[in-house]
Amino acid sequence: MHDDNTVQRFIQLRAQGWTYERLMTELNVSKPTLIAWCRKHQFQIQNLKAIEMEALGDKWLASVTDRVDGLGGQLRLVEAEIGERSVSDLSTAQLYSLAHSLRRQIAQCTGTTGFTIPVSEIPADEYHEQVQDVRC
Repeated sequence: MHDDNTVQRFIQLRAQGWTYERLMTELNVSKPTLIAWCRKHQFQIQNLKAIEMEALGDKWLASVTDRVDGLGGQLRLVEAEIGERSVSDLSTAQLYSLAHSLRRQIAQCTGTTGFTIPVSEIPADEYHEQVQDVRC
């Protein structure tokens, strides 16, 4: 029988992407036992893996706020340059295209604003069971 510390270490290492071969060597546990543990603790492993991926994303990728702020700063520069140029300048079309692209990226990052209300607070005459939008 294996102690709880070994099982918890397995869960952590499996969430980090360790293979069964590597786990067998590290924990000195048979592959069938590891597979059984994986089935038994699959949700905990998946949740830890999600946390690991989120931490990696935070480490290497800018937050949505940082990206939108950066795009907004670029958009201001492009629009200021457009304001300085004449429509007859050859590269003005490229600047308009860039401004459009930056606006589209900002809209994509910020998404559509949606408000929610608990079902219990929806008046009976406005509630329609088949029309519900659940977002996380």
